[in-house]
Amino acid sequence: MPYRNIQMGGLKTMAKYGIVVDITRCNGCYNCFLACRDEFCGNDYPPYSLAQPNTGHFWMRIIERERGKFPKVKVAYTPLLCMQCENAPCISASLNSAVYRRPDGIVIIDPEKAVGQKQIVDSCPYRVIYWNEQKNIPQKCTFCAHLLDAGWKEPRCVEVCPAGALNFGDLEDPNSGVSQLIASNKTEVIHPEYELNEKVCYIGLPKRFIAGTVVFGDKDECAENVDVTLTGDGVKRKTIKTNNYGDFEFEGLEAEKEYSVKIEYPGYAPKEFTAQTKIDVYLGEIVLS
Repeated sequence: MPYRNIQMGGLKTMAKYGIVVDITRCNGCYNCFLACRDEFCGNDYPPYSLAQPNTGHFWMRIIERERGKFPKVKVAYTPLLCMQCENAPCISASLNSAVYRRPDGIVIIDPEKAVGQKQIVDSCPYRVIYWNEQKNIPQKCTFCAHLLDAGWKEPRCVEVCPAGALNFGDLEDPNSGVSQLIASNKTEVIHPEYELNEKVCYIGLPKRFIAGTVVFGDKDECAENVDVTLTGDGVKRKTIKTNNYGDFEFEGLEAEKEYSVKIEYPGYAPKEFTAQTKIDVYLGEIVLS
């Protein structure tokens, strides 16, 4: 099988593929989902995969999470696909090497050897392996390995993402886009407790936010450039300024923590609030007087 090699310093080295998902860029357009369906529904690519069913499979799934409460409501979109785990439970659960890892790190379910092996589906803690009742086989995302081996630079989902939320490349090449993203951002996996050494990681996974709106009471107008300081469990003291609408927001906070928010502006009495991040917190309209 023609796995791709990368030329480095006169030596050929095997690429080790991965995806970095930037949640802060994802706008829920579903282009990635549609591209995956377009590529795999009705199309067999032996020995990589057989056709994805028209319904019931989500090799690329978008998890929508509504956050906050009116009037501070937003939605976080989290693309979920096969994590191409280094310590893949599906490989351990398969018989006759029906699931294997390629030299480039992509985990493949052999559509011939995997017939009848439903335990492969049950082995995945991320629930991203699906059972094809008609063909009696487990199926999942392949990183479009058939296209990569044909010379494509990235899977279909990454190619069609208009927001730059999906980024694909060689994890072991320090000059690759994914390596530079990992080096310059805080990246995470969804479930580090699984200890699977996943090859799909995320920037900006949804956590908790504390937000509010500040108003000058004597002027009855939005309070712009007001200092808002956050202190609390596990965070460094952080001060931001309200925008021209008087809004402020602290994002990326840990759940089940207690924080203090202090609001200060010359000529007005400061105000201080305590917030528990069991859920996202909107402090409402805060009037300075």
